[in-house]
Amino acid sequence: MKRLPEKKEISNYIIQSSEDEIKRIALELHEGVGQTLYSVFTGIQLLEANMTDHESKRHVHEMNEILEKTIQEIRFLSVELHPPTLSSLGLLPALKSYVNLYKATYGILVEVEQVGQEKPLPERHRIMLFRVCQEALGNIAKYADTHQVEIKVNWEKDTVAIVITDYGIGFDVELNRDKPGLAVMHERMKLIGGNCVITSTLGKGTTIQLNLPLQ
Repeated sequence: MKRLPEKKEISNYIIQSSEDEIKRIALELHEGVGQTLYSVFTGIQLLEANMTDHESKRHVHEMNEILEKTIQEIRFLSVELHPPTLSSLGLLPALKSYVNLYKATYGILVEVEQVGQEKPLPERHRIMLFRVCQEALGNIAKYADTHQVEIKVNWEKDTVAIVITDYGIGFDVELNRDKPGLAVMHERMKLIGGNCVITSTLGKGTTIQLNLPLQ
């Protein structure tokens, strides 16, 4: 009798399929839509440079400014979906790239500190760790009411630990443990053999610790 897939295998498949689709969309946004809009942008710049009617030239210039802003937003969205550095350079460069986008978007100061030398991780593990950090930072922006976040990435011989600390309003962890955002963070870490520990004190902030054994 054929063995039925286990819950963990199904979850792995669903998440991997989602990540593949996210990566495809990010690439299409950057290389497809983004490049097409950039071609239009340069064309309008050329048109503007050759116009003599001041009123029409002003309108074209305003349109070009809107287009330039749209191109920038698409690039930001592409990086948020799947930073190119995640595959090519590793976890920490991808995290720093996202943090720069995060600071510009939410106005929250994020300090990233690394202890030890970054060790190679399977791409799937890099993606999962990045997604959990992304979810944590997203929750902080929505709920923590803070202007400062600290991220410490500690590379040890057989473990990588990521500690994300905010100094916001805090929350009751037990009452919110099954909320989708927190549950997904726990599930993602579990799927790669790690764990996620969340502690919070009302009025003092929240700490999220991610631990992953290195293979």
